[in-house]
Amino acid sequence: MAWDEWEQLKAEAADRQPTKMQLNSIPVEPGGGGPSTYGDLKVDNKDLIAVGKAAHDLHKDFDEASDKARLASMSVVDSMKKGDGFELGEAIDHVAVHWVDQVQSLLDATAHIANHLHVTQSVHAKDEVYIEGVISSISTLDKGFDERTTGK
Repeated sequence: MAWDEWEQLKAEAADRQPTKMQLNSIPVEPGGGGPSTYGDLKVDNKDLIAVGKAAHDLHKDFDEASDKARLASMSVVDSMKKGDGFELGEAIDHVAVHWVDQVQSLLDATAHIANHLHVTQSVHAKDEVYIEGVISSISTLDKGFDERTTGK
């Protein structure tokens, strides 16, 4: 393809498309309802912060409450096994051990949620900076091409 042919194709494309840059978007629905709400993912930092805080609060509160229950169970088990001689102490001990395992699973899950949301916020903030940089670079590049073709 010769340079003149390339320039002619660019000019024809510019005539067909008067805008310099167009971002893809969802067509406006009839009736002026604005863009479709289907398929759009929108998360604000305040939403992530709220979910992360709820997970952190659940983790903290459940850790404190379960620790009290664990200590009370150990006290009962010790009393029944040693002091009172009840065989029920072994059964309560068995349940308490499994309870601690379940508590740890829930604590791990809530900590994972809170940590993941914190990381998600950070990643999205970095993505925003990157996207802004790319778009401004495209705009600057586009302006340079305009200056070259129009002489301004």
